[in-house]
Order: sequence, then C-alpha cells, then structure tokens
Amino acid sequence: MISPIFVGHGSPMMAIQDTACTQFLLEYGKSISPKAIVIFTAHWETEVLTISASDDVYETIYDFRGFPDELFQIKYPAKGDKALASQIAARFQAKGIAVNLDTARGLDHGSWVPLLRMFPTPAVPVIQISVNPYLPPAEQYRIGEALRGLDQEDILIIGSGATVHNLRALNWEAKEPDAWAVDFDEWLITNMQVQNLEALFNYESQAPNARMAVPRPEHFIPLYIAMGSGDPSRTPQVIHRSYEVGSLSYLSVSF
Repeated sequence: MISPIFVGHGSPMMAIQDTACTQFLLEYGKSISPKAIVIFTAHWETEVLTISASDDVYETIYDFRGFPDELFQIKYPAKGDKALASQIAARFQAKGIAVNLDTARGLDHGSWVPLLRMFPTPAVPVIQISVNPYLPPAEQYRIGEALRGLDQEDILIIGSGATVHNLRALNWEAKEPDAWAVDFDEWLITNMQVQNLEALFNYESQAPNARMAVPRPEHFIPLYIAMGSGDPSRTPQVIHRSYEVGSLSYLSVSF
C-alpha cells in the first residue's frame, strides 16, 4: 500500500538544484516501489478532466522561460499506459465525472520535475491528469475520492502544486520564511490532521492570509485531489516542509 501524496513542486530549478526538498524527494522515492504513478499537475488546466492515454514515451515539455539552458537539455523519458488510463477514466465516469483522453500531450514541469527528483530513472508507467482550478474545493476532493483504493494496488497518486504560490510576493532577500505564509500552512496542517473538511472547503473565508497565499488556485487544488484519494481512516501526515524566497512553500503531505 502506497499512500497518496501532495508535493510542492516549486521552481523548475528544482530539477538541477540540491535543496532540502529535493533531498526529501530522492529519499522518499527510494522508500517506495509503485507499480504506476498517477499525477495531477497544476500546469495542465482544462475545463473537462483530461487523462494522458498513450503507451509511448512522453515528450518532455519545457513550459517555462528565462531559466538556464541546462534545464532545457533534460529529458524525462517516462512512458504512459493506455489501459490504465482507460481504467482510471472509467472510475471517474462511474462517479458522474466527465473525462477526456489525450494521446499526444507530454509531461509538463509540474510532473517531470518532481518525478525526476523522486525517480531519476523512470521505471513505471506515468498517467498525467489535468486540473480545473475553477471547481470548488469540495468538487476537487470528490475527484480524488473516485481514485480511492488505488493505493491498495501500489499505485502512487500525486497532487503536484504548492500550498503557498504567490510569485508577486516572493522575497528574494529572505533568510527565514515569511510569517504570513507559515501561518497559512499551519492552518492547513491543523485542519487536515483533524480532517475538518468543512473548514478546508471554505479556506478562502476561514484561513489566515488565504488571498495572499492563493491568488489563483491552480497550484492549490491538487492538494484537495490528493486528500480525497486517501483513506479517510488515516490521519494526514506532513512528510516535508520547507520554504524558499520567503513564501514559496514546499509543504508535502501524505494521505
């Protein structure tokens, strides 16, 4: 059994820098042996939930600019699994959740950067799934619920994003995390650990500094999908927590 996780994927520089978070990802990857990986990425937005469905090696997408040339030389040659993608699609459809299948899109950096640091050599199929940031948190959670039980099949579910992701608020001179970002994460951790879904679904009005932490929800809502996919009898556990440039959160949680 491999618990679903949410990981903060931060900057694309994670692919080439050694940090507390990249060290965590490497050690975490060594500790598990999934049969397949299902990853919801903040960098693929669609109105209808869309699942990568191909048996081929994915193209590595460089959906960023202004970074060192070294990043653009990296390839992450993970393969898909059309049959598994169809099985996952059927799970969503059984819950009344509309889905599309995509046979052409590659892995964006919300997927390949954390996967590269967890599993430097891809060895198992990867199923990439889009997000719709405009659905409310309760609906994101319901999307995750459709995948409950995959952990019992040793399929690793990953929500890839960031709990605090406000690029306009980055403090490049910071030596310590910004207090407002820490307070937001503390509120999340407290309510996740007591499984206060009502508060979590209404974070915009209840969490401190919510508008500052989540100016746009595409990086935030993979947290709810991962949470929903976990066994509700388990208490969520913080498996990593660090910050860069003041407020960029690398909080990672196991469900």
